[in-house]
Amino acid sequence: MKSLPDGEFKAHVSELLDEVEQGETIEIVRGKDKTPVARLVPVNGSKPIKKRKLGAWEGKVKFVFADNFKMTDEELLDMRG
Repeated sequence: MKSLPDGEFKAHVSELLDEVEQGETIEIVRGKDKTPVARLVPVNGSKPIKKRKLGAWEGKVKFVFADNFKMTDEELLDMRG
């Protein structure tokens, strides 16, 4: 668990929310004695988002999906054969 002062939280809220989205828990502390006042945790025990590599194609091709593309990760992985 990461712990940081409230002022630092305010300055970096977007980046910290990205970390929470990845599964990190963040505790916010206040005052000279660094008393914990809040804790940010992923909602409903959500799992970290895994970034997928392109494997052998990495750096050689670029994938762009249409805005109306609808397929879950599970459906895509089931297409492997």
